[in-house]
Formats: sequence, C-alpha cells, structure tokens
Amino acid sequence: MTKTVFVTGADRGLGFSFTKFLLEKQYKVFAGQFIEEWNFLSELKEQYPDTLEIVPLDIGDDTSVKKAARQIASKTEHLDMVINNAAIGSKDDHSNILVDLDFDNMKNMFNVNTLGSLRVTNSVMGLLLQSQDKLVINISSEAGSVARNHRISGYGYCMSKSALNMQSAIVHEHLKKLGGQVMVFYPGWLQTYMSGQLSTTAPTTPDESAQKIIGLIDNREQYRGDDPIFLDMDGQVWPW
Repeated sequence: MTKTVFVTGADRGLGFSFTKFLLEKQYKVFAGQFIEEWNFLSELKEQYPDTLEIVPLDIGDDTSVKKAARQIASKTEHLDMVINNAAIGSKDDHSNILVDLDFDNMKNMFNVNTLGSLRVTNSVMGLLLQSQDKLVINISSEAGSVARNHRISGYGYCMSKSALNMQSAIVHEHLKKLGGQVMVFYPGWLQTYMSGQLSTTAPTTPDESAQKIIGLIDNREQYRGDDPIFLDMDGQVWPW
C-alpha cells in the first residue's frame, strides 16, 4: 500500500522540501498550499502528476481546514503521517517587557502556530487511524524549550511553540494507546521566510533539515515510548 502524508505550509521553505523528498521516496503527498502565487508546487505537480495533490489550506481558519480534510478524504482512505509544518513569525514580536506589547499579534501567532496544527490533526484523525503508522510530526523550535530559554523578547512565537509542545504531549498520550506516535522537531535556524523575507544569514538550508528529519522519521521506532520525543535535526534530544 502506498504511504500517504499531509504536509502543511508546503508552498516554500521546509514544507516544500519535505514534499519534494517524500515524493522522491514514493509517498502520496497532500501538500497544503497557502500562497497560490508561489509556483513551486505547481511546477512539482508537473513532475509528479499522480502522487502530488495540492490542497488549498489556511491552518488559521476552521472552514479552510475542514474543507482541506474533505478534499483529502475524497482522494484516499488513509493517512500514514501528517507533518504540521506551517507556522508564522513576526517582526513585531521582538519587543521586551519594558515597552508596549502587541497582544493582537500574539493571538494571531497562537491561532496559527498552536491551534492551527491541532485543527489539522483533529480534522484528519479519522484518516490517520486507518493506517498502521498513525504518525503526527509537529515542527516546533528551540524557542519552545522552557528549559533552554535565553530570550528577553519574542513572547508570541516562543509561547506559541511551547504550547505546541504541550499540545503534542496530549495528542501523543491518546494516540499511543491506539498504536500511534507524535514526534516533535526543532529543524534548526533555516534559510526560510518566517520573518517575512528570506533569512540569508541562517546556516541551514530547508533541504538539509528536511532530509535529516526524514531520516529520523524513518527510524521512529527507536523513539517510540510513553512520551513524545523532541529532537533537533541532528537527532539530539531537547528538553521541554
């Protein structure tokens, strides 16, 4: 049976790299697309017309997520894995406690970074439960680690990723009893568009990170346990 995966935020950056490499591994990929004007996915569709399905998706919107889930369910009877990659950052999130903070901006980041991935997982849980793997991959950040915090700003992004980690633990607690698993990854400081423009000073390309994380996913049985695993792209365990 062909392995199937739903990747969110697949328009560009890490999500696109996941999509590309999983297609090479002969997965059937449902690629969540938020920015239609980016043509990376449409060009990839020409190369993989039968195994790539482009799914319009805004993980911050209930209606969009439910519509995407219905589209996927019309194309497959099961999902082996969902990769919750889509997330947002903001230049306005770099204020410290001594100045006025933008709470509306923080609410938006929570809606996307924490609740968005939960919306997606919830919407396709029926399809996940039809597979043997039942695997949820949540892309978090070192910013979500309370134990290793060094920041004096970035409240919205850091708290949204820390809350994502807690959400992952709750989903894992339930899913493990059904034969499933949650894995959480810090993908590294990447050359992506998280801040609104390409971060050219970052040391790691999305391709490098995606390939390493896929390798860890392929070896997921060694990380299966009572608790979800929180790893960086090099396989080092991170504290919650």
